[in-house]
Amino acid sequence: MSSLSVFRKVAVAEGISYLLLLFVAMPLKYWADLPLYVKYTGWAHGSLFVLYGATLIMAWQEQKWKFGKAVLIFLASLLPFAPFIVDRKLKDERPEAVNNSL
Repeated sequence: MSSLSVFRKVAVAEGISYLLLLFVAMPLKYWADLPLYVKYTGWAHGSLFVLYGATLIMAWQEQKWKFGKAVLIFLASLLPFAPFIVDRKLKDERPEAVNNSL
């Protein structure tokens, strides 16, 4: 399995965790006085965010992306819904190892 495919899976998981944190856990904390949901959802999202960064670096090296592309992909992790756009854009990108064998 290429690091690109691993990164894409992590990007989707990170995007889902971010949406859950923003649109489920935070409203529960402030409107229903249930702060525990933010604690656990935030912990999961934080872990996935770190994994997003680590797998991004691995995919960046494997795919030989330009620095600017890697920065844009990283910045996408800071915006809701953007990781799903990144996943869709990278869907058609082939792993560098396959490109070199052609």
